[in-house]
Amino acid sequence: MALTVTIIGRPNVGKSTLFNRLVGKKLAIVDDTPGVTRDRREGKAKIADLKFNLVDTAGLEESFDKSIEGRMRRQTEVALKDADVAIMVIDAREGVTNLDEHFAQYLRKHQTPIILLANKCEKQAGIAGVAEAYRFGFGAPIPFSAEHGEGIGELYDALKEYEITADETIETFFDSGDEEYDEEVLKRPLQMAIVGRPNAGKSTLVNAFLGEDRMLTGPEAGITRDSIASDFNFNGRKVKLVDTAGLRRKRSISEKIEKLAAADSFRAIKYAQVVVLMLDMELGIEKQDLSIAGTVIDEGRGLVIVANKWDSVQDKSGTLKILKDRLETSLPQVRGVQIATASALKGKNLDGIMKCAFSAFDTWNIRITTAKLNNWLTYKTEKHPPPLAHGRRLKVRYMTQIKTRPPTFYLSVSKPDDMPESYLRYLAQGMREDFEMWGVPIRMNMRKNTNPYEHMRNKKATAKKG
Repeated sequence: MALTVTIIGRPNVGKSTLFNRLVGKKLAIVDDTPGVTRDRREGKAKIADLKFNLVDTAGLEESFDKSIEGRMRRQTEVALKDADVAIMVIDAREGVTNLDEHFAQYLRKHQTPIILLANKCEKQAGIAGVAEAYRFGFGAPIPFSAEHGEGIGELYDALKEYEITADETIETFFDSGDEEYDEEVLKRPLQMAIVGRPNAGKSTLVNAFLGEDRMLTGPEAGITRDSIASDFNFNGRKVKLVDTAGLRRKRSISEKIEKLAAADSFRAIKYAQVVVLMLDMELGIEKQDLSIAGTVIDEGRGLVIVANKWDSVQDKSGTLKILKDRLETSLPQVRGVQIATASALKGKNLDGIMKCAFSAFDTWNIRITTAKLNNWLTYKTEKHPPPLAHGRRLKVRYMTQIKTRPPTFYLSVSKPDDMPESYLRYLAQGMREDFEMWGVPIRMNMRKNTNPYEHMRNKKATAKKG
Protein backbone atom coordinates (compact mmCIF):
# COMPACT_ATOMS: atom_id res chain seq x y z
CA MET A 1 0.00 0.00 0.00
CA ALA A 2 1.06 3.60 -0.57
CA LEU A 3 2.12 5.88 2.25
CA THR A 4 -0.86 7.65 3.85
CA VAL A 5 -0.29 11.18 5.15
CA THR A 6 -2.90 13.13 7.10
CA ILE A 7 -2.91 16.91 7.52
CA ILE A 8 -3.87 18.00 11.05
CA GLY A 9 -4.24 21.39 12.70
CA ARG A 10 -6.61 23.96 14.11
CA PRO A 11 -8.96 25.79 11.72
CA ASN A 12 -7.67 28.31 9.18
CA VAL A 13 -3.94 27.55 9.33
CA GLY A 14 -3.76 26.63 5.62
CA LYS A 15 -4.38 22.87 5.63
CA SER A 16 -6.52 22.87 2.48
CA THR A 17 -4.06 25.16 0.69
CA LEU A 18 -1.31 22.67 1.53
CA PHE A 19 -3.52 19.82 0.30
CA ASN A 20 -4.12 21.54 -3.04
CA ARG A 21 -0.42 22.34 -3.37
CA LEU A 22 0.64 18.69 -2.87
CA VAL A 23 -2.03 17.10 -5.09
CA GLY A 24 -1.42 19.70 -7.79
CA LYS A 25 -5.12 20.50 -8.19
CA LYS A 26 -7.57 22.86 -6.51
CA LEU A 27 -9.69 20.04 -5.14
CA ALA A 28 -10.33 21.50 -1.69
CA ILE A 29 -12.27 24.71 -1.19
CA VAL A 30 -10.02 27.41 0.26
CA ASP A 31 -11.24 30.57 1.99
CA ASP A 32 -10.24 32.80 4.90
CA THR A 33 -13.37 31.74 6.80
CA PRO A 34 -12.46 29.23 9.54
CA GLY A 35 -14.03 25.78 9.37
CA VAL A 36 -14.59 25.54 5.59
CA THR A 37 -13.44 21.91 5.44
CA ARG A 38 -15.76 19.48 7.23
CA ASP A 39 -15.27 16.02 5.69
CA ARG A 40 -12.07 14.08 5.14
CA ARG A 41 -10.81 14.58 1.60
CA GLU A 42 -8.34 12.20 -0.04
CA GLY A 43 -6.11 12.82 -3.02
CA LYS A 44 -3.07 11.53 -4.88
CA ALA A 45 -0.08 13.64 -3.89
CA LYS A 46 3.44 13.80 -5.28
CA ILE A 47 6.70 15.54 -4.44
CA ALA A 48 9.34 14.65 -7.06
CA ASP A 49 9.55 10.82 -7.01
CA LEU A 50 7.64 10.48 -3.72
CA LYS A 51 3.98 9.50 -4.19
CA PHE A 52 1.56 9.18 -1.31
CA ASN A 53 -2.07 9.22 -0.20
CA LEU A 54 -2.93 12.62 1.27
CA VAL A 55 -5.89 13.28 3.57
CA ASP A 56 -7.18 16.78 4.31
CA THR A 57 -9.15 17.07 7.55
CA ALA A 58 -11.38 19.51 9.35
CA GLY A 59 -9.71 21.69 11.96
CA LEU A 60 -9.33 20.00 15.33
CA GLU A 61 -12.09 21.54 17.38
CA GLU A 62 -12.39 21.39 21.17
CA SER A 63 -15.80 19.70 20.94
CA PHE A 64 -16.84 16.22 22.02
CA ASP A 65 -20.66 16.38 21.74
CA LYS A 66 -23.01 15.54 18.83
CA SER A 67 -22.72 18.99 17.26
CA ILE A 68 -21.25 19.48 13.77
CA GLU A 69 -17.92 20.44 15.41
CA GLY A 70 -17.99 17.27 17.49
CA ARG A 71 -18.71 15.10 14.45
CA MET A 72 -15.96 16.90 12.52
CA ARG A 73 -13.53 16.09 15.32
CA ARG A 74 -14.40 12.38 15.17
CA GLN A 75 -13.75 12.41 11.41
CA THR A 76 -10.31 13.91 12.05
CA GLU A 77 -9.56 11.32 14.75
CA VAL A 78 -10.34 8.48 12.29
CA ALA A 79 -8.03 10.03 9.69
CA LEU A 80 -5.23 10.33 12.26
CA LYS A 81 -5.64 6.71 13.31
CA ASP A 82 -5.41 5.50 9.68
CA ALA A 83 -2.33 7.61 8.83
CA ASP A 84 1.28 6.41 8.55
CA VAL A 85 2.45 9.93 9.34
CA ALA A 86 0.66 13.20 10.17
CA ILE A 87 1.60 16.77 9.27
CA MET A 88 0.63 19.20 12.02
CA VAL A 89 0.20 22.67 10.52
CA ILE A 90 0.47 25.88 12.51
CA ASP A 91 0.20 29.51 11.40
CA ALA A 92 3.71 30.85 12.04
CA ARG A 93 2.57 34.45 11.59
CA GLU A 94 0.16 34.16 14.50
CA GLY A 95 2.68 32.18 16.52
CA VAL A 96 1.83 29.29 18.81
CA THR A 97 -1.69 29.64 20.22
CA ASN A 98 -3.29 27.94 23.21
CA LEU A 99 -5.28 25.77 20.79
CA ASP A 100 -2.05 24.68 19.06
CA GLU A 101 -0.62 23.76 22.47
CA HIS A 102 -3.73 21.80 23.36
CA PHE A 103 -3.71 19.72 20.18
CA ALA A 104 0.02 19.14 20.28
CA GLN A 105 -0.57 17.56 23.67
CA TYR A 106 -3.42 15.52 22.13
CA LEU A 107 -1.20 14.34 19.24
CA ARG A 108 1.57 13.25 21.58
CA LYS A 109 -0.77 10.61 23.00
CA HIS A 110 -1.04 8.95 19.59
CA GLN A 111 1.56 6.63 18.07
CA THR A 112 1.33 8.27 14.64
CA PRO A 113 4.61 10.10 13.80
CA ILE A 114 4.24 13.89 13.52
CA ILE A 115 5.92 16.31 11.11
CA LEU A 116 5.54 19.92 12.25
CA LEU A 117 4.93 22.44 9.47
CA ALA A 118 5.10 26.18 10.24
CA ASN A 119 2.96 27.64 7.44
CA LYS A 120 2.77 31.20 6.05
CA CYS A 121 6.55 31.77 6.26
CA GLU A 122 6.89 33.42 2.85
CA LYS A 123 9.47 36.22 2.66
CA GLN A 124 10.89 35.34 6.07
CA ALA A 125 7.56 36.05 7.77
CA GLY A 126 6.76 34.04 10.88
CA ILE A 127 10.36 33.33 11.92
CA ALA A 128 9.46 33.99 15.54
CA GLY A 129 6.59 31.50 15.26
CA VAL A 130 8.97 28.86 13.89
CA ALA A 131 11.32 29.27 16.84
CA GLU A 132 8.39 29.15 19.25
CA ALA A 133 7.14 25.85 17.76
CA TYR A 134 10.22 23.93 18.99
CA ARG A 135 8.48 23.68 22.36
CA PHE A 136 6.08 21.02 20.98
CA GLY A 137 8.80 18.38 20.99
CA PHE A 138 8.08 17.17 17.43
CA GLY A 139 11.55 18.02 16.19
CA ALA A 140 12.59 20.97 14.05
CA PRO A 141 9.59 22.76 12.48
CA ILE A 142 9.69 23.11 8.69
CA PRO A 143 9.31 26.77 7.62
CA PHE A 144 6.78 26.57 4.79
CA SER A 145 4.48 28.55 2.50
CA ALA A 146 1.60 26.48 1.15
CA GLU A 147 0.52 29.46 -0.94
CA HIS A 148 3.89 29.80 -2.74
CA GLY A 149 5.39 26.31 -2.36
CA GLU A 150 8.39 27.44 -0.31
CA GLY A 151 9.91 24.68 1.84
CA ILE A 152 8.72 21.83 -0.39
CA GLY A 153 12.22 20.28 -0.47
CA GLU A 154 12.43 20.11 3.31
CA LEU A 155 8.97 18.49 3.45
CA TYR A 156 10.12 15.94 0.87
CA ASP A 157 13.10 14.99 3.03
CA ALA A 158 10.90 14.62 6.12
CA LEU A 159 8.30 12.44 4.35
CA LYS A 160 10.92 10.33 2.56
CA GLU A 161 11.86 8.72 5.88
CA TYR A 162 8.38 7.18 6.11
CA GLU A 163 8.09 6.11 2.45
CA ILE A 164 6.40 2.79 1.80
CA THR A 165 7.04 0.86 -1.38
CA ALA A 166 3.65 1.03 -3.06
CA ASP A 167 2.28 -2.09 -4.77
CA GLU A 168 -0.69 -0.16 -6.12
CA THR A 169 -1.23 3.40 -7.26
CA ILE A 170 -3.79 5.89 -6.00
CA GLU A 171 -6.34 6.83 -8.64
CA THR A 172 -7.08 10.40 -9.58
CA PHE A 173 -10.25 12.17 -8.49
CA PHE A 174 -11.91 11.57 -11.86
CA ASP A 175 -10.73 10.61 -15.34
CA SER A 176 -11.70 12.83 -18.26
CA GLY A 177 -14.71 10.64 -19.07
CA ASP A 178 -14.12 10.88 -22.84
CA GLU A 179 -12.40 7.55 -23.55
CA GLU A 180 -14.03 5.03 -25.84
CA TYR A 181 -15.83 2.09 -24.25
CA ASP A 182 -13.37 -0.80 -24.29
CA GLU A 183 -11.95 -3.46 -22.01
CA GLU A 184 -9.42 -1.03 -20.58
CA VAL A 185 -12.14 1.43 -19.58
CA LEU A 186 -14.15 -1.38 -17.98
CA LYS A 187 -11.23 -2.09 -15.66
CA ARG A 188 -11.33 1.45 -14.33
CA PRO A 189 -13.72 2.58 -11.59
CA LEU A 190 -17.17 3.78 -12.55
CA GLN A 191 -17.10 7.51 -11.88
CA MET A 192 -20.36 8.30 -10.11
CA ALA A 193 -21.31 11.66 -8.61
CA ILE A 194 -24.19 11.93 -6.15
CA VAL A 195 -26.02 15.25 -6.37
CA GLY A 196 -29.21 16.87 -5.15
CA ARG A 197 -30.69 19.58 -2.97
CA PRO A 198 -29.38 20.09 0.57
CA ASN A 199 -30.36 17.40 3.08
CA ALA A 200 -31.60 14.96 0.40
CA GLY A 201 -29.47 12.18 1.90
CA LYS A 202 -26.41 12.23 -0.37
CA SER A 203 -23.77 11.76 2.34
CA THR A 204 -25.94 9.18 4.10
CA LEU A 205 -26.09 7.18 0.86
CA VAL A 206 -22.30 7.29 0.46
CA ASN A 207 -21.88 6.07 4.06
CA ALA A 208 -24.35 3.26 3.37
CA PHE A 209 -22.38 2.14 0.30
CA LEU A 210 -19.06 2.27 2.18
CA GLY A 211 -20.42 0.65 5.33
CA GLU A 212 -18.87 3.32 7.55
CA ASP A 213 -19.42 6.91 8.67
CA ARG A 214 -17.05 8.26 6.02
CA MET A 215 -19.07 11.44 5.42
CA LEU A 216 -20.27 13.90 8.01
CA THR A 217 -24.08 13.67 8.24
CA GLY A 218 -26.82 15.17 10.38
CA PRO A 219 -30.17 16.97 10.32
CA GLU A 220 -28.56 20.31 9.46
CA ALA A 221 -28.78 21.26 5.78
CA GLY A 222 -25.56 22.12 3.93
CA ILE A 223 -23.09 20.09 6.04
CA THR A 224 -21.11 18.92 3.00
CA ARG A 225 -19.08 21.64 1.29
CA ASP A 226 -16.29 19.92 -0.65
CA SER A 227 -16.89 17.21 -3.23
CA ILE A 228 -15.36 14.13 -1.59
CA ALA A 229 -14.30 11.01 -3.54
CA SER A 230 -14.37 7.51 -2.05
CA ASP A 231 -13.66 4.08 -3.56
CA PHE A 232 -15.63 0.88 -3.11
CA ASN A 233 -16.43 -2.37 -4.95
CA PHE A 234 -19.83 -3.54 -6.16
CA ASN A 235 -19.94 -7.18 -7.24
CA GLY A 236 -16.31 -7.02 -8.33
CA ARG A 237 -16.66 -3.69 -10.17
CA LYS A 238 -14.70 -0.71 -8.89
CA VAL A 239 -16.68 2.44 -8.21
CA LYS A 240 -15.47 5.94 -7.35
CA LEU A 241 -18.24 7.70 -5.45
CA VAL A 242 -18.21 11.48 -5.19
CA ASP A 243 -20.38 13.10 -2.54
CA THR A 244 -21.23 16.71 -3.35
CA ALA A 245 -22.60 19.78 -1.62
CA GLY A 246 -26.35 20.37 -1.83
CA LEU A 247 -27.41 22.61 -4.71
CA ARG A 248 -29.93 25.37 -4.08
CA ARG A 249 -31.35 27.91 -6.52
CA LYS A 250 -28.75 30.50 -7.50
CA ARG A 251 -30.77 33.39 -6.11
CA SER A 252 -30.86 31.62 -2.73
CA ILE A 253 -27.07 31.42 -2.53
CA SER A 254 -25.51 34.45 -0.85
CA GLU A 255 -22.53 33.18 1.15
CA LYS A 256 -19.18 32.89 -0.61
CA ILE A 257 -18.52 29.43 0.82
CA GLU A 258 -21.79 28.07 -0.57
CA LYS A 259 -20.97 29.54 -3.98
CA LEU A 260 -17.59 27.78 -3.95
CA ALA A 261 -19.25 24.53 -2.81
CA ALA A 262 -21.82 24.77 -5.63
CA ALA A 263 -19.05 25.33 -8.19
CA ASP A 264 -17.30 22.23 -6.82
CA SER A 265 -20.52 20.21 -7.22
CA PHE A 266 -20.93 21.33 -10.85
CA ARG A 267 -17.33 20.33 -11.47
CA ALA A 268 -18.08 16.85 -10.11
CA ILE A 269 -21.03 16.56 -12.53
CA LYS A 270 -18.86 17.64 -15.45
CA TYR A 271 -16.28 14.92 -14.86
CA ALA A 272 -18.61 12.11 -13.80
CA GLN A 273 -19.72 9.26 -16.04
CA VAL A 274 -23.00 8.59 -14.24
CA VAL A 275 -24.77 11.09 -11.98
CA VAL A 276 -27.18 9.96 -9.27
CA LEU A 277 -29.77 12.63 -8.51
CA MET A 278 -31.16 12.22 -4.98
CA LEU A 279 -34.77 13.28 -4.39
CA ASP A 280 -36.14 13.86 -0.91
CA MET A 281 -39.52 12.13 -1.20
CA GLU A 282 -40.72 13.69 2.02
CA LEU A 283 -40.78 16.93 0.00
CA GLY A 284 -41.41 15.44 -3.44
CA ILE A 285 -39.79 16.49 -6.71
CA GLU A 286 -39.27 20.24 -7.00
CA LYS A 287 -38.19 22.68 -9.70
CA GLN A 288 -34.62 22.73 -8.37
CA ASP A 289 -34.37 18.95 -8.82
CA LEU A 290 -35.35 19.34 -12.47
CA SER A 291 -32.83 22.16 -12.86
CA ILE A 292 -30.04 19.91 -11.53
CA ALA A 293 -31.16 17.11 -13.87
CA GLY A 294 -31.06 19.58 -16.76
CA THR A 295 -27.45 20.42 -15.90
CA VAL A 296 -26.54 16.72 -15.93
CA ILE A 297 -28.17 16.31 -19.35
CA ASP A 298 -26.46 19.41 -20.75
CA GLU A 299 -23.11 17.95 -19.67
CA GLY A 300 -23.99 14.70 -21.46
CA ARG A 301 -23.72 12.46 -18.41
CA GLY A 302 -25.69 9.27 -17.68
CA LEU A 303 -28.52 10.00 -15.21
CA VAL A 304 -30.14 7.90 -12.49
CA ILE A 305 -32.92 9.18 -10.24
CA VAL A 306 -33.01 7.94 -6.63
CA ALA A 307 -36.27 8.51 -4.77
CA ASN A 308 -34.81 8.63 -1.24
CA LYS A 309 -36.69 8.32 2.07
CA TRP A 310 -39.09 5.99 0.24
CA ASP A 311 -40.04 4.30 3.51
CA SER A 312 -41.81 7.51 4.54
CA VAL A 313 -44.08 7.50 1.44
CA GLN A 314 -47.61 6.23 2.12
CA ASP A 315 -49.10 5.88 -1.40
CA LYS A 316 -46.09 4.31 -3.10
CA SER A 317 -47.70 3.35 -6.43
CA GLY A 318 -49.45 6.70 -6.82
CA THR A 319 -46.34 8.67 -5.86
CA LEU A 320 -44.18 6.69 -8.31
CA LYS A 321 -46.65 7.32 -11.14
CA ILE A 322 -46.69 11.06 -10.41
CA LEU A 323 -42.87 11.10 -10.33
CA LYS A 324 -42.58 9.26 -13.67
CA ASP A 325 -45.14 11.54 -15.31
CA ARG A 326 -43.35 14.65 -14.07
CA LEU A 327 -39.99 13.42 -15.35
CA GLU A 328 -41.51 12.38 -18.69
CA THR A 329 -42.98 15.86 -19.17
CA SER A 330 -40.10 17.93 -17.83
CA LEU A 331 -37.10 15.92 -19.08
CA PRO A 332 -37.96 14.67 -22.59
CA GLN A 333 -34.23 14.67 -23.45
CA VAL A 334 -33.73 11.57 -21.25
CA ARG A 335 -37.05 9.83 -21.61
CA GLY A 336 -37.21 6.57 -19.68
CA VAL A 337 -34.56 7.61 -17.15
CA GLN A 338 -34.16 4.89 -14.55
CA ILE A 339 -35.66 5.46 -11.12
CA ALA A 340 -34.58 3.58 -8.00
CA THR A 341 -36.56 3.85 -4.77
CA ALA A 342 -34.41 3.66 -1.64
CA SER A 343 -33.82 4.54 1.97
CA ALA A 344 -30.23 5.69 2.41
CA LEU A 345 -30.59 5.90 6.19
CA LYS A 346 -31.70 2.25 6.44
CA GLY A 347 -29.46 1.05 3.59
CA LYS A 348 -32.41 -0.26 1.54
CA ASN A 349 -32.13 -1.07 -2.19
CA LEU A 350 -28.46 -0.12 -2.57
CA ASP A 351 -28.11 -2.95 -5.09
CA GLY A 352 -30.98 -1.51 -7.11
CA ILE A 353 -29.26 1.89 -7.30
CA MET A 354 -26.00 0.37 -8.53
CA LYS A 355 -27.76 -1.82 -11.11
CA CYS A 356 -29.42 1.30 -12.49
CA ALA A 357 -26.07 3.12 -12.51
CA PHE A 358 -24.28 0.37 -14.44
CA SER A 359 -27.20 0.09 -16.85
CA ALA A 360 -27.02 3.84 -17.52
CA PHE A 361 -23.25 3.52 -17.97
CA ASP A 362 -23.68 0.75 -20.56
CA THR A 363 -26.26 2.77 -22.48
CA TRP A 364 -24.05 5.84 -22.29
CA ASN A 365 -21.32 3.79 -23.99
CA ILE A 366 -23.52 2.13 -26.63
CA ARG A 367 -22.18 1.94 -30.18
CA ILE A 368 -24.39 1.12 -33.19
CA THR A 369 -22.93 0.06 -36.53
CA THR A 370 -23.44 2.33 -39.53
CA ALA A 371 -25.24 -0.43 -41.44
CA LYS A 372 -27.81 -0.87 -38.66
CA LEU A 373 -28.27 2.87 -38.35
CA ASN A 374 -28.96 3.42 -42.05
CA ASN A 375 -31.34 0.47 -42.30
CA TRP A 376 -33.19 1.94 -39.34
CA LEU A 377 -33.08 5.45 -40.84
CA THR A 378 -34.63 4.23 -44.09
CA TYR A 379 -37.47 2.60 -42.16
CA LYS A 380 -38.12 5.70 -40.01
CA THR A 381 -38.04 8.20 -42.90
CA GLU A 382 -40.37 6.04 -45.00
CA LYS A 383 -42.76 5.69 -42.07
CA HIS A 384 -42.68 9.44 -41.38
CA PRO A 385 -40.93 11.44 -44.14
CA PRO A 386 -39.14 14.71 -43.31
CA PRO A 387 -41.22 17.87 -43.83
CA LEU A 388 -41.21 20.26 -46.79
CA ALA A 389 -38.93 23.30 -46.90
CA HIS A 390 -39.52 26.01 -49.55
CA GLY A 391 -41.75 23.62 -51.49
CA ARG A 392 -39.24 20.75 -51.56
CA ARG A 393 -39.04 17.80 -49.18
CA LEU A 394 -35.98 17.64 -46.96
CA LYS A 395 -33.81 14.57 -47.41
CA VAL A 396 -31.88 12.67 -44.76
CA ARG A 397 -29.54 10.48 -46.79
CA TYR A 398 -27.03 9.13 -44.34
CA MET A 399 -26.43 8.56 -40.62
CA THR A 400 -23.44 7.40 -38.59
CA GLN A 401 -22.35 7.43 -34.96
CA ILE A 402 -19.37 9.70 -34.43
CA LYS A 403 -18.80 9.16 -30.69
CA THR A 404 -20.10 7.63 -27.48
CA ARG A 405 -20.31 9.09 -23.96
CA PRO A 406 -22.97 10.36 -24.70
CA PRO A 407 -24.14 8.71 -27.95
CA THR A 408 -23.62 11.29 -30.70
CA PHE A 409 -24.70 10.92 -34.34
CA TYR A 410 -24.07 12.67 -37.63
CA LEU A 411 -26.93 13.16 -40.10
CA SER A 412 -26.38 14.09 -43.75
CA VAL A 413 -29.28 16.43 -44.55
CA SER A 414 -30.12 18.33 -47.76
CA LYS A 415 -30.87 21.60 -45.90
CA PRO A 416 -29.78 21.41 -42.24
CA ASP A 417 -30.93 24.95 -41.42
CA ASP A 418 -34.50 24.07 -42.42
CA MET A 419 -34.73 20.81 -40.46
CA PRO A 420 -37.24 21.37 -37.61
CA GLU A 421 -36.34 20.38 -34.07
CA SER A 422 -39.51 18.29 -33.88
CA TYR A 423 -38.24 15.88 -36.55
CA LEU A 424 -34.94 15.41 -34.73
CA ARG A 425 -36.94 14.64 -31.57
CA TYR A 426 -38.92 12.08 -33.58
CA LEU A 427 -35.69 10.37 -34.64
CA ALA A 428 -34.22 10.51 -31.12
CA GLN A 429 -37.34 9.02 -29.58
CA GLY A 430 -37.31 6.29 -32.21
CA MET A 431 -33.72 5.46 -31.29
CA ARG A 432 -34.66 5.18 -27.61
CA GLU A 433 -37.46 2.76 -28.41
CA ASP A 434 -35.74 0.65 -31.09
CA PHE A 435 -32.21 0.53 -29.62
CA GLU A 436 -33.25 0.71 -25.93
CA MET A 437 -31.32 3.89 -25.30
CA TRP A 438 -33.33 5.02 -22.30
CA GLY A 439 -32.18 7.57 -19.77
CA VAL A 440 -29.17 9.11 -21.54
CA PRO A 441 -28.84 12.22 -23.73
CA ILE A 442 -28.78 11.60 -27.48
CA ARG A 443 -27.03 14.23 -29.57
CA MET A 444 -27.54 14.71 -33.30
CA ASN A 445 -25.35 16.87 -35.52
CA MET A 446 -26.33 17.77 -39.08
CA ARG A 447 -24.34 18.59 -42.16
CA LYS A 448 -25.37 19.40 -45.67
CA ASN A 449 -25.29 16.60 -48.24
CA THR A 450 -22.13 16.71 -50.33
CA ASN A 451 -21.86 15.60 -53.94
CA PRO A 452 -18.66 13.55 -54.42
CA TYR A 453 -18.49 14.75 -58.06
CA GLU A 454 -19.01 18.44 -57.22
CA HIS A 455 -15.29 19.23 -57.52
CA MET A 456 -15.21 17.72 -61.06
CA ARG A 457 -18.15 19.86 -62.15
CA ASN A 458 -16.49 22.98 -60.75
CA LYS A 459 -13.24 22.07 -62.53
CA LYS A 460 -15.06 21.73 -65.90
CA ALA A 461 -16.85 25.03 -65.38
CA THR A 462 -13.56 26.78 -64.65
CA ALA A 463 -11.92 25.26 -67.74
CA LYS A 464 -14.85 26.31 -69.93
CA LYS A 465 -14.56 29.93 -68.74
CA GLY A 466 -10.87 29.90 -69.52
